[in-house]
Amino acid sequence: MSVDNFLHIKNVTLRFGSLVAVSDVTMDIKKGEIHALLGPNGAGKSTLFNMISGIYTPTQGKIYFEGKDISNMRAYQVTNLGIARTFQNILLFDDLSAVENVMIGEHSCSKHSVIADMFMLPKTRANEKACYEKALEVLEFVGMRERAEDQAQKFPYGRKRILEIARALASEPKLLMLDEPAAGMNINEASELMNLICRIRDKGITVVMVEHNMRVAMELSDRITVLDHGCVIADGTPEEIRSNPKVIEAYLGKEEEE
Repeated sequence: MSVDNFLHIKNVTLRFGSLVAVSDVTMDIKKGEIHALLGPNGAGKSTLFNMISGIYTPTQGKIYFEGKDISNMRAYQVTNLGIARTFQNILLFDDLSAVENVMIGEHSCSKHSVIADMFMLPKTRANEKACYEKALEVLEFVGMRERAEDQAQKFPYGRKRILEIARALASEPKLLMLDEPAAGMNINEASELMNLICRIRDKGITVVMVEHNMRVAMELSDRITVLDHGCVIADGTPEEIRSNPKVIEAYLGKEEEE
């Protein structure tokens, strides 16, 4: 296994009874790149994401992160290693403010004792202040600092998507997994998202994303892997993927017909 392979997925299969959701998938994500995972609905993209993030355990095969086997780890263990993710459906605490939502993503907030919490000892107060300040910095980075105290439910859809990314960034990940981040966004919102993802990559965070928006995927990605019916049918640069006959038949061609 090459040291360049930051995330290495080797012959991974996932079965649900007689249904094979992902079949013998091998792919590599290199450190510092933006890597897109494409394919039609039901191709197995989100299922693969769920295996990487510890929600599902592969039936067969292995997943390695920085050389460490994470195939059988639980979600919180995977997160502690430096992998953060967002989901297709936005999962925010609507009644909490933007800054409070981001603070939930900070592991450092939980690194104190129950007794300290109960009595609000100075250590707890100092920790809460540090978490708050860090959350504000993250909101500044994603362009939402001025609305830090607004409730999450007050934000338009595109802002909620960005806020969920901010919460994931608060855990200081090495690898950020974005599940359809541009879904439901208009052209301006998608452009803002693309700029943010580039800035995230420029901070040294590797990004892997499931995306249906072809403009976003093609313009942003260093490499693209395409799934169809749970199998890898292509892997390469955006230029290589754009001209691949199997991809055109399975995915791009369908979009053009629509």
